[in-house]
Amino acid sequence: MTDIQTIDRLRRIGWRGDTLPANGRRLARVVAQHRAGYELHDGDHLFGAQPAGYFLKRGLDPSERPAVGDFVEIEEGKPPHIVTVLPRRTTLSRAAAGERYERQLIATNIDYVLVLTGLDGDFNPARIERYLSLTEGSGAQPVVLLSKLDIRDDAQELLDALAARLPAGTPVHAINGKDPSSVAMLSSYLGPGDSAVLVGSSGAGKSTLTNTLLGRERMATGAVREHDSRGRHTTTHRALLELPSGGCLIDTPGMRELKLTGDENLDLFADIETLAESCRFADCGHGSEPGCAVQAALDSGELSHDRWRNYLKLRDEREEQAATLEARLRRQRGGRPPVRPHGQRGARERD
Repeated sequence: MTDIQTIDRLRRIGWRGDTLPANGRRLARVVAQHRAGYELHDGDHLFGAQPAGYFLKRGLDPSERPAVGDFVEIEEGKPPHIVTVLPRRTTLSRAAAGERYERQLIATNIDYVLVLTGLDGDFNPARIERYLSLTEGSGAQPVVLLSKLDIRDDAQELLDALAARLPAGTPVHAINGKDPSSVAMLSSYLGPGDSAVLVGSSGAGKSTLTNTLLGRERMATGAVREHDSRGRHTTTHRALLELPSGGCLIDTPGMRELKLTGDENLDLFADIETLAESCRFADCGHGSEPGCAVQAALDSGELSHDRWRNYLKLRDEREEQAATLEARLRRQRGGRPPVRPHGQRGARERD
């Protein structure tokens, strides 16, 4: 097989490069990770592989290990071994659960993050904002999908209200994940060579939507609890799937904890930041200070109290995570915290 044929084959699974490794190694994409090793795809075949010893070193940053979506170089053997993770063009990650700070990769080399939320009890605009905040900086475009369209008569009202709350231009679609005609519009995000990751809570309908996109029942589905619309984890691990549309979809287990990494800019709330810059005092606490533009917007209804509270929650979490990350990096460097000058915090009017 010629290099051109090999590259064309790899493009079917999302490869964007124009060259192949010059060392004779084989190129493949990670489609799943298990306790016993990895599943890879080379554009033609699915096969198992083991990580090289380097990736098993204790203390290695988890982000340096192969993740679902990665393109990797393989050395042939029985079994083949992953020896190199190629540079990632996009990366979606979150902070892992628990007290110890650790970044967990969700998916790499993706073009779109499909945020799926049910129009039942799962619907939560604050959680959607959290997903979109995590997507910032990933390099991928977020697309919000509201599933279970068939159970709501007021779906358009919810759609309009959510669209008004999110930044202009954020794609928001209401769909019935069981109906192929309803999800046909997603083909614009899942065309040949495109890669998307599907995220959302358990019971939101990820497996149902995946089956409809595949055109067959591949993923197990389950019922949700009536009192909170939550489901069991029918998807147990991340997996990259080839779709009839030509794109690749990474399905993920339901995520009940979405911790920010500390790197987020919270551009989602740029309007609130702009309001804060209009306050009379540069160090305004947005409480009872005179000339507070944020409080004026809250009083007038220009800014909703729910969105303001969620912004404060995410901002504080982001800053806490950023401080934790900095402390960890400082310990690794064996350095000391920088000395910061102490200044008085007074009511300073803007120039």
